[in-house]
Parts: sequence; structure tokens; C-alpha cells
Amino acid sequence: MRDINSLNKVILIGRLGQKPETRVLAQMERKVVHFTLATNERFFNKNTNEAVNRTEWHRIVVWGPLADFCEKYLTQGKQILLEGKLRTRPWQDKDGNKRTTTEVEATNIVFLGKREESSATSTDTTDLDAVYGRGGGRTGADAGVDDFPAGDEGGAPGGTGGPDDDIPF
Repeated sequence: MRDINSLNKVILIGRLGQKPETRVLAQMERKVVHFTLATNERFFNKNTNEAVNRTEWHRIVVWGPLADFCEKYLTQGKQILLEGKLRTRPWQDKDGNKRTTTEVEATNIVFLGKREESSATSTDTTDLDAVYGRGGGRTGADAGVDDFPAGDEGGAPGGTGGPDDDIPF
């Protein structure tokens, strides 16, 4: 039974550290993608009177149809919003020592940044329509995203025809 007083949710906005690595698990015939995501924060150091930048690196794991999406459209340096949950798993190193690692298991990925930064520059308009949510092909939800890139005219904030058009403010 699930404890209704608990929540395991992670929301990150950052940039990909490298192109996602894809593996297919033969025993389950399931695709898994791994990549790192960098998040930055800036704070003021009162002792030195300087702004200091701190970068935190996060290990991301993605399964199933969302893994296909990541493999196809994500590239190094791409800015994304990622939603997921923390997962800690055990493993053994080369010497047989037991280790644990904590990863973010992604459940939703949204493109951020300028549209031209997207790696989805294919001439196949069906694929582009699916990524940017403009009819034809898969919808954003089918592709593993529930939103559209910022500034896109296909229903994103500031665009027209989106789900928020009937909101009075």
C-alpha cells in the first residue's frame, strides 16, 4: 500500500552534459538512456564581495518511449526541464565491492531555450510537428512531453491556440 503522506518528485532545469547514451536490455527488450544534467546556482559571498557560481551534476535515467525521444532529440548543451523521481540502486564495481548510486528517473522532459537550439532540425516535418505539438505524428504526451518549447507558436506560453487560451487572466 502506498503511503499517501509521502512524495518523491524532482524538478530540474539545466543543460545536458553529453549526448545521451542508449542501451537495450536484451533480457527485457527495453531501451534505457543515461545522461547527465548540469544545474547552476549563483550566490553572493559576503566575505569576498563576489558572486559565486556553483554547478551541480545529476545522473539521469530514462526508460521506454521517453528514452526513444531522448535518443532522437537531445544533444549536449540542450536546455531542458525535467520531472522525475529519485532512485537509489545497488551495484558492484570491478573489484566486487558493493556500491550504491542515486539517479533521477525521468518521467517528463520539456524543451527550453530557443527553438533553433533544438537538435530536432530534421527535414521530416512529421517528426518536428510531433516535437513541437503541431498536429500530425505523435502528440507531445505520446512523445513523452506534456508541454511545448517556450516561445513556440503551437500552444506554448505566449503562443496562440494553447490550452490556456480560455483562462481569463
